[in-house]
Parts: sequence; C-alpha cells; structure tokens
Amino acid sequence: MPPVKFGVGQSVRRKEDDALIRGRGRYTDDHAPAAALHALVLRSPHAHATFRIDASRARAMPGVSLVLTAEETRDLGGLPCLFNLPDDPFTPPPYPILPSGEVRHVGDAVAFVVADTLAHARDAIEAIEVDWTPLPAVVGAANAVKPGAPQVWPDHAGNVLFDVSIGNKAAMQDAFAKAHAVAEISIVNPRIVTNYMETRAAVCEYDAKRDHLTMTIGSQGSHRLREILCQNILHMPIEKMRVICPDVGGGFGTKLFPYREYALIAVASRQLRRTVKWTAERADHFVGDSQGRDNVTTARMALAADGRFLGMDVDLIGDMGAYLSTFGPYIPHGGAGMLPGLYDVQAFHCRIRTVFTNTVPVDAYRGAGRPEAAYVVERLVDASARKLGMSPDAIRRKNFISPRAMPYTTATGKVYDSGDFTAHMKRAMEIGGWKDFARRARAAKKQGLVRGIGFASYVEVCGTMGEETANVRLDPNGDVTVLIGSQSSGQGHQTAYAQIVADQFGIPPERVHVIQGDTDLVATGLGTGGSSAIPSGGVSVQRATRQLGENLKKLAADALEAGVGDLEFDEATVRVAGTDRSITFADLAKRGAGDPDQLSGSAMFSSADGTFPNGTHLVEVEIDPSTGVTRLVNYVVVDDFGVTLNPLLLAGQVHGGAMQGIGQALMERAVYDTSDGQLVTGTFMDYALPRAADGAPITFETHNVPCVTNPLGVKGAGEAGAIGSCPAIMNAIIDGLWREYGIEHIDMPATPERVWMAISEAERRKPQ
Repeated sequence: MPPVKFGVGQSVRRKEDDALIRGRGRYTDDHAPAAALHALVLRSPHAHATFRIDASRARAMPGVSLVLTAEETRDLGGLPCLFNLPDDPFTPPPYPILPSGEVRHVGDAVAFVVADTLAHARDAIEAIEVDWTPLPAVVGAANAVKPGAPQVWPDHAGNVLFDVSIGNKAAMQDAFAKAHAVAEISIVNPRIVTNYMETRAAVCEYDAKRDHLTMTIGSQGSHRLREILCQNILHMPIEKMRVICPDVGGGFGTKLFPYREYALIAVASRQLRRTVKWTAERADHFVGDSQGRDNVTTARMALAADGRFLGMDVDLIGDMGAYLSTFGPYIPHGGAGMLPGLYDVQAFHCRIRTVFTNTVPVDAYRGAGRPEAAYVVERLVDASARKLGMSPDAIRRKNFISPRAMPYTTATGKVYDSGDFTAHMKRAMEIGGWKDFARRARAAKKQGLVRGIGFASYVEVCGTMGEETANVRLDPNGDVTVLIGSQSSGQGHQTAYAQIVADQFGIPPERVHVIQGDTDLVATGLGTGGSSAIPSGGVSVQRATRQLGENLKKLAADALEAGVGDLEFDEATVRVAGTDRSITFADLAKRGAGDPDQLSGSAMFSSADGTFPNGTHLVEVEIDPSTGVTRLVNYVVVDDFGVTLNPLLLAGQVHGGAMQGIGQALMERAVYDTSDGQLVTGTFMDYALPRAADGAPITFETHNVPCVTNPLGVKGAGEAGAIGSCPAIMNAIIDGLWREYGIEHIDMPATPERVWMAISEAERRKPQ
C-alpha cells in the first residue's frame, strides 16, 4: 500500500473540533426533553454536625413532585470504594447516598428536590427545615493524626484508614547508616479543586412499558458507571438501564466515578415515572465533586560522597476527605510505587498513611498519585544536589538507570521496559540554553529581578485500566465504524482511532466513525482513565481493523478471482497489486451483506504491566522580589512516549497537562478553615485558575524509545504534562531563591504572597 496520508505518525487535525468550535457540540445539559422535571440538592453548610430534617412544608409547595431524604433512600446501597489492600484489608466507612442524622463535610448532601421548574425546586430547597447541631471538625492530614484531634469516624481511631509500608525497611536503615550525607525535605502537595469546563449533569428517562431507565451522563465511561449504579446502589439488573455519554467537556479523572445525584435521579425518575434532569452549578462542583492531591510528605535520601543514592525513606500521609471515593485510597498507595523515579535506588522504604478529615472526598486527578510521587522525588533530588554541592544535572546523570539495565525492576516492583533518561534531560538542557543561564541571570539582576532555572525528569506508569475491546465494521456505504468502550472527554479519540484505521485501509478520517459512550451500542468498556485509551484501546482497534481487513481480502479475492496474498488496500479499495483490478469497500459491503461477521472484526487487549512514559521538563522563571510575582520565561519539554500517533494531538495533551501543573505550582489550592472546616476557596472569586498569560511558550519535542511491552510501541501520554510540570517549576523557583537569598524551601502554590514573605524573612535574617 502507498504511504498513508492520514495514518499513524501524521499531524492530522482533530476531526471532532469543527462541531465543537462552532457551538454544535452536544453535552448532557443540551439534552432537554420537553417534559423533564428539574432537580436540586440541599447540602450541608457545616463540616461536621448532627441534624434533624423536616421536608413536609417543601413537599406541599406548588410544582414540587418529590423530596428525597435519608428516610426514602435507606434501602439503597452506598457509593462503593473499589480498592482495598490485598494483604491488610480495611473496612470502609459507609458512604450513603443521603446521610441519616450526621454530615461530615461542607457540601454533604441531605435532601434531593424534584420540581417542575428550577425556580420551584429552589423555593422547596429553601423551605426544608434542618435543625443543625455543629460538632468539632478536623481539617488537614497533619492535623488529623494529632493526639486529641476530632474524630471523623468512630471506628477509625486517630482518623487513620490504614498505616502500611512498602519496600525494605532494613535495607533502607542499613543504607542510611553508611551514608556520607543525608538530604531531607518536608513538603505539602496541596489539595486541588478539579475544575473542568462542563460541570457534571445527568438526565434520567423512564420507560414504563419496559420498566427501563435511560441515563444521559457526562462521564468518563458508561459501562462501569452502569454496573456500579445497578449492582452496588440501585440493586437492579444492568439490562434495565442504558447509559449514554454524549460530548464530555473535560474530566481529568473526576468524572470517572459514580456520584450521589446519578442514583437519586434514577430513583426519582422511576418513582415518578417521569424524566428528571439535574445539572450542577459551579458551587456544587466545589463541594460535591471529588478533589485531588492533598499529601503531606517527608522524604530523605542517603548519599554517598560521590553523589550516588544509597537509599530513600519516605513518610507519606494522604488525605481521603470524609468518605472513601471510588479509588481514593489507591491514589497515595499506588503513587508511592513510583517514588524511586528514574533512579537506581534499591534500598527504599515508604510508610503510607491514609486519613479522614471533614472535607470533600479525594480521588484521582490527572496523574492520580504519579504527579505526587514525581514531585517528592524530584524535589528531593535537587535538595540532594545542594547538600553535596553538585549541579542538578550531574547528580541525575550519576543516578539515572542506564538503558543497558533495561528491563529494570525498581525497589517497588515496577518493571521499566525501555528508556534513555540522560538523553532527554540533555536535550532539554540544550533547548533551554542551560549553559548560558548565568548570563541571563546577571542581566535580570541588573533589572532588579531574580532568575531561576530548574528541571524535573519524571517517569509514570499508565495503561493499566484492564481489558478493552474494540469492534470495527464496514458500513453499507463503504465507511468504517469503530465501536469501543473508551470515552473521550477532549482527548481526540475520534481522530486517533481514525488514524489507526487509516493506517491499514488508507481511508480518510472523515470516513471513519467512532461510537463510544453508549451501553446499548457498545457491548463492553472500561471508560477512559490512566492514559489507557491508546495503549489499550488503540491496540484493540488496530487488531480489530486487521481482522476486518483479513475478512475483506477474502471477499475481494473471490470477487477479483485473485489470491489473498496479491491484494492490497488503497483508499477504501481492495486492489490486485500492480494492476488496475479493484473493488471498492462499498461493493464489498454489498457482497458480504448476508453475513455480518464477514464485515466486522473484533479484538481485545489488556496490559497488566502498563507502560512507562518518561521525560524532562525544564523551566526558567523570573521573580520580582518587590512583589513576589513569578513569571515563566521559558518552558521546554522533551518526552519519551515510545511512538507518536499524532504529533498535534500529543502536543495538545502535553500543553494542557503542563498548564494544569502551572496552575497547581503557582496559584491553585483548596483552603479549608481549620477552625470550622468551611471551604474558604469555594468560588472563582477565591480559587485561582491559570490563564494563557500565566504560562509560557512551550517548546516540545520527543525522544522516543519504543515500548517493548505494547504492540503499538506507545507509552501513554495524557497525564504526563501534569506530572513533570510541578517539580520543574518549583525547582526553578527554589534555584533562584537559593542563590540570591539562601532559601531552599517553599511549598506549592508559590503565590506572590508566599514568595515575597520568604524573601522578606530571608532579608531579615541577614547579618546587618
């Protein structure tokens, strides 16, 4: 077949964007059945309180169809936690759909109102009488484990869910006993509100004849959501529910989980035999959707005199919030497995504690534990370099795992299959002008500014969601349709999968149609998370397309009276190689119409070991000491993603992830009042998000080493930008502050106030 214009490796523009940029996208809130009732949630204003509720007056108000409280939902199952420790299992506390008598965080849901209009629903919410008795609340992971701290759950003493260790403590202690020096950091990875563009929404339609529900939800996966709702909560056969995910305006992990409102509209729709619609306001999102990060970590590195890493010891406390979200406890525990990073350090130990606080539950947010791990190790490596008087690049070169050591098993059991870590660090330094930085720093100082430069070399594990199945079929008009259980929330699946089909058939992307997010049309699916769409779903699509191709060649061989081995694909046509004899896909569809199996291919792929993308982010900053304002002046990324499917899609993913990291490093932080548990940053008036001006032009390159454990050679890319960004930015800031003021610690976010205060304190400490 001649070279494919739209195949793998080509910079194909996203085929889904034309409708989206013209305002023709169709999101859940756009689904508005004329007879729909409207729902709202009454939420707790207290972080911890007992309560008595009386909804009788609200139920009698005009237009009100239903008010649900704990009394009406007591037969429902709670929201499940799908992770546990295999060797030391814990008992999760209940996560009721509506709590009875006690709330445990601001925003905890206590009632669900359904009315004919939103205005009537709001009136009814106001009419519900709740008698609150506030209780002591605890905020912050470090505070939760202090003696005498208020208890979130009586069955979890000291607010601890589990306290476990990974690694080899004896080997670690031996390494520290032999150390020439020890570097130590204590850092906070702040809590993040996972703001995406489209707030969550759901519409439930009831078919009385079939006793059947159709749920339209902006989610990251329809099948798992249906299974949890039906099997764990509603106690109904999954055949009685269809879940449809239309366009989804961002997810970042947070839309992967079931939430209370989905179960509540299902109950309401079935009970009322009507369509019920609920759309979150942004205020609902701040206190009703899972939040991200929130770790407190102390880490130490045992160092040899020549800079080699002898051992690493970490103490990590992860804040779970008031309840256990779907994968919540997995995030710190799974992330800890990546703490050795790219470094040859075998004497490793980490103590992991997960704790409850009176705050919104925490779960996966872009990277899900891997950004937290990269932040710890890369901050610690820079601290180690300062401890020994080495440069950041020299200490990394000394300790990087060599390409010759691949496959390499880390101290936590991860098996890195491929990579050349020194190469992408070196390239990032070349692009970023590392050698000339001193000159730029002197020029900045003449202007009264401080320059800093730093980088982070990261590794993550992804593509481990499980088994994904794809079905690829030939349509009657000769187009190709892909049915797959992944779910796009902005990543560009329509384009990526079309390129994989194009690579084999030479068919342009506009003739490839991707169906996902519908449990009636797609038999199975995992949804999208953990950068699995291409490492798992892409392999499934490739294999299913190949199977379809074999079937089509058999049909074509009969039609053209030729051998299968003599045939090739060319622009939706099967041709006898070297001749003008051919048959179109449309004609093949007619010939195979009597046997649908001849016109389709199906394949599954699962990767238990995952893939290990890695790379280097290099950042240069300029700090104004008079205001504390930090400005990014240069940003370089060199990544190893194994194989690049589409350079444009890839760059977009990296840019977006990097901007989220910029937000976390410089401005984002969910703040709770430690006295009463109130969320202080509950609106965009108080919670800052990065704008374009807060970033810098990003220079992006790849230095790919194909993955040997993935048939496509790809390594997942969706979360990588958010993993390398935070430590690179903070290392750059500390580089400048250390050289000018001797400041070697500052926590995220490095707001102007924090930077200015650190500089002011350092100036006060200077000898007069």
